[in-house]
Amino acid sequence: MGEILVLSATAFEQGVLRECIAESMRSEIAGFEWVGGELSGKRVLLVSTGIGAVNTAHALTCALRERCVEWVLQVGIGGAYPESGLGIGDWALASEENYGDLGVRTGTGWQGAEIIGIPVLEKGRVYYNHFPLDAEWVQEAATILPEAIVGPFVTVQECSGSDELGMERGRRFEALCENMEGAAAAHLCACYGIPLVEVRAMSNIVEKRDRKKWDLPLAVERAQSAALKLLEHKL
Repeated sequence: MGEILVLSATAFEQGVLRECIAESMRSEIAGFEWVGGELSGKRVLLVSTGIGAVNTAHALTCALRERCVEWVLQVGIGGAYPESGLGIGDWALASEENYGDLGVRTGTGWQGAEIIGIPVLEKGRVYYNHFPLDAEWVQEAATILPEAIVGPFVTVQECSGSDELGMERGRRFEALCENMEGAAAAHLCACYGIPLVEVRAMSNIVEKRDRKKWDLPLAVERAQSAALKLLEHKL
């Protein structure tokens, strides 16, 4: 029997989960803390990866190489695109992840990685920007979290800080929200053939950047409450 690997960019996004773990064991890998133990009757390993795609890919690779992982649960906050229908504190489940700024910016606008002509992954299919998550796992998660809106997520390293860019990216990918880690996790899980479920709670609307309008504590609490429901009910 393997473990459920729970990823968050920061320890802040898994503080409640850490408090719920029974008989926790802590270790440090490359400067990041791992917390293992039992949660909701299941063996879990909480990994704080650091923000961004590179940190996420590194931490996830370390965990998948060292541990027996049954499936990965990525938990965190996100920024809701204006036309998504999501409000601050709302839950979203990823049906797919997309590298939102991998590609080429031309005189006529942005084009995806296909224009480069070199896939980022070939395993059973060719991957460029889009990484679909397993539909059965997504549907099961949606049944457990009926309040959650299901749809595409976008992962960027340059966060959208203007009304125009938020609208552009949301429409380009017909996406619900953006984050900085999800596509890297989806990419690595596709490499290793491990199921991934990604749930996020919205901390802000993607518009002209104004931190005074954000609610990080609410989003962090909501994201972890969703994670606890998934861990309690999902096999």
